[in-house]
Amino acid sequence: MTDESTGSVPAGDSTLSMTPEEFRAAGHRLIDWLADYRAGIERLPVKAQVRPGEVADRMPAPPAGAGTIDELVSQLEQVVIPGMTNLQHPANFAYFPANHSLAAILGDLASTGLGGLGISWESNPALTEVEQVVCEWVRELCGLSPEWRGCINDTASTSALTSLICAREKATNYALIGRGVQGHEPPLVVYTTDQAHSSVRKAALLAGFGAEMVRSVETDPQSRMRPDAFRTAVLDDLDAGRQPCAVVLGVGTTGVTAFDPIRPLAEIAREFAIWVHADAAMAGSALLLPEMRHLFDGIELVDVIVWNPHKWMGTALDCSLYYVRDVEHLVRVMSTNPSYLQSVADGQVVQYRDWGLPLGRRFRALKLWFQLHLEGIEAIRARLRRDLDNARWLENEILSAWDRDWHVVSPVTLQTVCVRHEPEGLTVDELDTHTLRWVRSINDGGAAYLTPAVHDGRWMVRVSIGALTTERRHVESLWGLMQKAAREATLALGG
Repeated sequence: MTDESTGSVPAGDSTLSMTPEEFRAAGHRLIDWLADYRAGIERLPVKAQVRPGEVADRMPAPPAGAGTIDELVSQLEQVVIPGMTNLQHPANFAYFPANHSLAAILGDLASTGLGGLGISWESNPALTEVEQVVCEWVRELCGLSPEWRGCINDTASTSALTSLICAREKATNYALIGRGVQGHEPPLVVYTTDQAHSSVRKAALLAGFGAEMVRSVETDPQSRMRPDAFRTAVLDDLDAGRQPCAVVLGVGTTGVTAFDPIRPLAEIAREFAIWVHADAAMAGSALLLPEMRHLFDGIELVDVIVWNPHKWMGTALDCSLYYVRDVEHLVRVMSTNPSYLQSVADGQVVQYRDWGLPLGRRFRALKLWFQLHLEGIEAIRARLRRDLDNARWLENEILSAWDRDWHVVSPVTLQTVCVRHEPEGLTVDELDTHTLRWVRSINDGGAAYLTPAVHDGRWMVRVSIGALTTERRHVESLWGLMQKAAREATLALGG
């Protein structure tokens, strides 16, 4: 039933599961609870302190009828919070930053609340054109040339798959319109290193290259792809009758934040007509800092740049920027134009369904817009610089520690510090056991959260500094925890 004068559904109409007024009240309650959660997050353990299955066991029975928002908030407290690994905690130093700034959360709320659907320009002109403008804003803020045009994907994993499919079609002169890779000879090769994110290999396999055609190029002592080794691998494949197709450059790699030398690698790739994908998922935020752009020297030579504002910048998952120079090629590979989506606007507007894998897209650009508007770019840059300073502080503390068994494993380029504690007289296996023991004691205690990882065949510990609320005092506290845990683990070895 509608009000004939306004066309609106009256409050309390049984056709609505929740009226706008009920939504308003419930929304205020939930926002208040979330604000309290974020204000008090430092009092919670960082890592979830539950056993497998414990959260599921605490779930209530399915509701027989409509419940209340107060009941749900109570269940969030009792069921969800104990099982949360609180990545927004200032003592979270695991993985890479997975920041959700409060300003971006409001943008995400606006996106979901508006309920737009981006299957074409006509289905939501605002969604398309705001995304275009916001991608241009960020391009300019990063110092990239106007040659680049961007869109927003969900994650860098999706972006990697999209890029490698485009690389495949470039190398095969659009085999997808015929028999695909099954009908193409010679076999296509993708190059990367052992430092690449796992999504890169996964994307190569899903794009049809095959595990045998994914090359791991040698790295230098700083874990960067060696240009001479890349050239040798390309020539070897050509001699063997294979076709070099794509190279994925690690621009701030997952393990140690290494930067492959973009310019010499891209120049070699251009010589052999090889597609270049720059994976800057976490490190791309550093492009916002003019003083850090030297790390990206040569970036204008690559075919695709991918970076995730939902990591270090803090734009809230999911928000992965995908910048490409050859839009025509991207659209030719990804386009779809069923009759029910055709409109008089075709040919005049961007149709983002033709820029990637999914047909529908969320209004993700609102998260970036809200964050940039409510925080301001200079505040974001100041926070990134704070994290860089804190990482350098920790590196200096480790290098000057009285306990000379502490070592920085790899040069600190951004905000990730990779360390080992190596007491004398231990075998490699004993050192690995020691490393895992002291880092797990910190993680299990809940006061901080770190990521152990294998580097050069041995376990190390990654300290990724970059949570929104992480200040120097949190890093100082972590360094104290690390020293205490290492001492206790060393004593346990003697016991």
